[in-house]
Amino acid sequence: MDRPAVQRWQREQLGYCSNVHAGESLDEVREVVQRHVAAVRERRGLESMMAGLWLSAECADQLARDSRDLQDFGELLVESGVEVCTLNGFPYGNFHSDVVKASVYAPDWSDPQRFSYTLKLAELLAAVLPESRRFGTISTLPLGYAEHWTEAQQNLAIASLCRLAKELESLEQKTGRRIVVCLEMEPGCVLERTTQLLRLFGEQLPAAAGTMSVSPHSIRRYIGVCFDICHQAVMFEDPAESLGMIHQAGIFVGKIQLSSALEVVQPNTPELIAALTAFDEPRYLHQVRARGVSGNVASAADLGDALNDKNFMRDATWRVHFHVPIHLLALSIAKLRTTRRLIEGVFDVLAGEPDLHPHLEVETYTWRALPDELHAADEDTLRTGLVRELTWVENELKARDLL
Repeated sequence: MDRPAVQRWQREQLGYCSNVHAGESLDEVREVVQRHVAAVRERRGLESMMAGLWLSAECADQLARDSRDLQDFGELLVESGVEVCTLNGFPYGNFHSDVVKASVYAPDWSDPQRFSYTLKLAELLAAVLPESRRFGTISTLPLGYAEHWTEAQQNLAIASLCRLAKELESLEQKTGRRIVVCLEMEPGCVLERTTQLLRLFGEQLPAAAGTMSVSPHSIRRYIGVCFDICHQAVMFEDPAESLGMIHQAGIFVGKIQLSSALEVVQPNTPELIAALTAFDEPRYLHQVRARGVSGNVASAADLGDALNDKNFMRDATWRVHFHVPIHLLALSIAKLRTTRRLIEGVFDVLAGEPDLHPHLEVETYTWRALPDELHAADEDTLRTGLVRELTWVENELKARDLL
């Protein structure tokens, strides 16, 4: 029997996550849509473009509280040529504070606030989905930060996801819109490796669902995965292999965040240490993994910790959780390079899997945190960089007959 044809993406279905722009309140998010996302769409020569919006808890509360605000926001999206089919529900708020670090994981999935926020996002997404779309995704944190995580928190988090699946089933019955909440593995979190994710979906969620009268069908239909390529690259997993394992396990991959990590081989010279130090900025957490020739991997919670620890593996390959522009294979700083080649491997997987068709979203939220040589100092430079990333994605998909 002939193999089904692989589904292709259209240019307007390729977008980026708006968390690169500061925007906490509803007024600020409106400005992000009008000034920034619409400008990128225009530069790409598109009449409409899908975008992944980040809506903080503050913004979500305001939209949920006032139906007129929600209606106006939906009209603004249409007027701006911006189609919202996916939301970033990972940061709860304060994503552009002077210092974010590990606070980005709070509240975690053991806290009822995370459940309420995510369900609110699902209801809002169902309301603003374009008329022609019946499916949306929301990315969320991988249960919580691993440090000090307890079994009690694990049980609470899993129970919350089961309840959420039941609520999302009711939402689809009411609106006709299927919203899938997608867990995003990340270094240093409860779910950082593919094996942990497989256990959650293969054992822990089904077991909890069985005690809560939640059907396995609901879990599979409404709880999925947001696959961030940078994160699995930092873990020294092969993202192509990891994605294939998840897909073969029957776990729904709703979104792939196209992202690239910082990589350096043997940072044991003053030049390389100085180059890496330029990336040790105070706002975001930049977890480090170092792999030696024997395959052993060392971990550091943040780049500064790795740089300040004289015993941290200097004769190894380091990968740093710092989202660098995905169109770059190497950086113009010392001998630093990126993990872009691993994104290409994921595209190869998509070319071979007819029923794997997630939302694709560029997520380089760190343009404003990059060192001076790469830093987007103004809006025009930022938009130019975003368009270059999206153009690179188009060319890679086109080369594989996926566009």
